[in-house]
Amino acid sequence: MDELDTPVLDNHMHLDPVNGRNTAAVEEFAAMGGTHLLVLNKPSWHLGVEVETPADFRAVFEMTIDAVADATEVLDGRAWPVLGVHPTLISQLLDRGFTAEEAGELMRGGLDVAAEYVAEGPALALKSGRPHYEVTEDVWAASNETMRHAFELGAETGCAVQLHTEGGEDFTDVAEWAENSGLARERVVKHYAGGRVAGPTPSVLSDEDELEVAAEAGDPFLMETDFIDDPDRPGAVLGPKTVPRRVRWLLDSGYEAAVENAHVETPARVYGIDTRATLSN
Repeated sequence: MDELDTPVLDNHMHLDPVNGRNTAAVEEFAAMGGTHLLVLNKPSWHLGVEVETPADFRAVFEMTIDAVADATEVLDGRAWPVLGVHPTLISQLLDRGFTAEEAGELMRGGLDVAAEYVAEGPALALKSGRPHYEVTEDVWAASNETMRHAFELGAETGCAVQLHTEGGEDFTDVAEWAENSGLARERVVKHYAGGRVAGPTPSVLSDEDELEVAAEAGDPFLMETDFIDDPDRPGAVLGPKTVPRRVRWLLDSGYEAAVENAHVETPARVYGIDTRATLSN
C-alpha cells in the first residue's frame, strides 16, 4: 500500500481502556496511514463511573489522557484529548432522581473540571452539546445553558468546543451564542455532521457522499469516524481505518485541496495545531 504524503487526522474517535480495543484500534488507524487523532472521552457511565459531584469526572478524564498517551506512542503524528460531558448524561441523571436544574449544574461543574485540563495543558479542547432526541422544555433549557457555559469556558481558556447535538444543517444561532460568549464560531465544531453546515465548522462523518459535498463546497471542514470502541458493536459508528481510506479516495478523485483543507488548514484554524510539524517523519 502506497504511503500517504499528508497528515491524516480523525477529528472524533473514542478509545475505551476499560472495555474496548483501545491502542489496538489506533494501530489499525496508523497502519492505514492515519497520523493524528482527537480522542473524546467516552460517556462517564460507559467507563463505569457514576458521577455525583464534578470531581467524579476526573477519573473519566484521566483514563482518556492515559489512552491518548498510549495512542501517541504508535502514531507518526500524535493524539490529543478532547474532554467534556456528554449531553445525554442529563437523561441518566433525571432517571436517578436529579431535577433538570440539578443535572445541568452538575454537568457544568464537570465542564469546569475539563477546562482545568485544557488550561493546564493535557487537553486540547472541550466537548459539550445537547440531546439529539426529543426532551422536555426544562431539559432543553438546562442543556442549552450547559452548552453556553462550554462556550464561555472555551473563550476563557482559548480552546475549541466540539458539539454533540441533534442533526441538521443550520446552527447559526448556536454559532452566535458562541460569539456572544467570546468564542469565534469557527472554533465551534459540529460533530457527526453532513457535508454542509451553517454556523460551526463541520466535522463530517466520513462517508463518500457527504465528503464530496464538503470537498466541492471548499469551506473549512474536518473528517471523523465517531468510532466508539465498543466490543459489542465492532466498527461502530465507523471503523478506525475509515478516515485514511477516505483520504485515499479523495486523493484518487482529484480532491487534493480538500485533503489539505481537512487535515492541515482547518485543524490549524480551529485548534491551533500544526499537523505537519508534529509528524515524526
